[in-house]
Amino acid sequence: MGSSGDDGYRLLNEYTNGFMVSQVLFAACELGVFDLLAEAPGPLDVAAVAAGVEASPHGTELLLDTCVSLKLLKVETRAGKAFYQNTELSSAYLTRVSPTSQCNLLKYMGRTSYGCWGHLADAVRWGLVALHARSEGERLQFMQALQEVWSVNGRSVLTAFDLSGFPLMCDLGGGPGALAKECLSLYPGCKVTVFDIPEVVRTAKQHFSFPEEEQIHFQEGDFFKDPLPEADLYILARILHDWADGKCSHLLERVYHTCKPGGGILVIESLLDEDRRGPLLTQLYSLNMLVQTEGQERTPTHYHMLLSSAGFRDFQFKKTGAIYDAILVRK
Repeated sequence: MGSSGDDGYRLLNEYTNGFMVSQVLFAACELGVFDLLAEAPGPLDVAAVAAGVEASPHGTELLLDTCVSLKLLKVETRAGKAFYQNTELSSAYLTRVSPTSQCNLLKYMGRTSYGCWGHLADAVRWGLVALHARSEGERLQFMQALQEVWSVNGRSVLTAFDLSGFPLMCDLGGGPGALAKECLSLYPGCKVTVFDIPEVVRTAKQHFSFPEEEQIHFQEGDFFKDPLPEADLYILARILHDWADGKCSHLLERVYHTCKPGGGILVIESLLDEDRRGPLLTQLYSLNMLVQTEGQERTPTHYHMLLSSAGFRDFQFKKTGAIYDAILVRK
């Protein structure tokens, strides 16, 4: 077999073993490896890490060395002994003390999303799967994950357009209120209503702090059937991708009828290219919707069709260069 065949086989093996890479990341987060190293006064050897995370020295050494190869850890050798510490990447995103931590997101993906992907072939075969009902613990972890997502991505989508002309905002399905907090940091004069189902609102009030209580208000309800709060701007962040077109149209029509003239909707989603052949991450997100919801990721044109059919005009979209993009329309 020639070199091109060898390259193809290596690439195939990288794809085939990709699940192992994600499991290394999930396991290291679950065990608290990055947190332990962040709290240590200096690099730690295998014995110290194994004792700190209550794991076997042999397994810990294998995990640490693999994390080094993945550039999640760095290693130095002193007198024949290896000492490990976090890299810039793991310090920023994989330690709980970091303001941009993604630990809860990774734990949710490792515990919940990963299992759903085991049914991908059936989901493709039948076009749907039995929807997974989140337990109370999973709901909390998902909400913590959302808070982490918006700590990194909130600014780019909320500054894609100037939203200062919308003093009263409503974040539909806003979960923990993380995006609402980002709104206030960028537009201090605004007020935000977070509208979500009762169990989500109760969890948000119980587990998340809101120093901006006067400007962030929570309201319980189902956005498919209950009256929607009044607002100048309705935010739909990672909401429409959960649902099939019919339910998206129903929700958008409800928002249109409640929306004031001149008001609008800000849609925040990961947008597919018009030919639907990229970006790869968005394609993977679309498969993730297939195995966990009834929705999909969409192109700008697809969203334009849904929004204009509901009555909205002045469609604008901006690719932020980050994971999530922004669409703004007005009534």
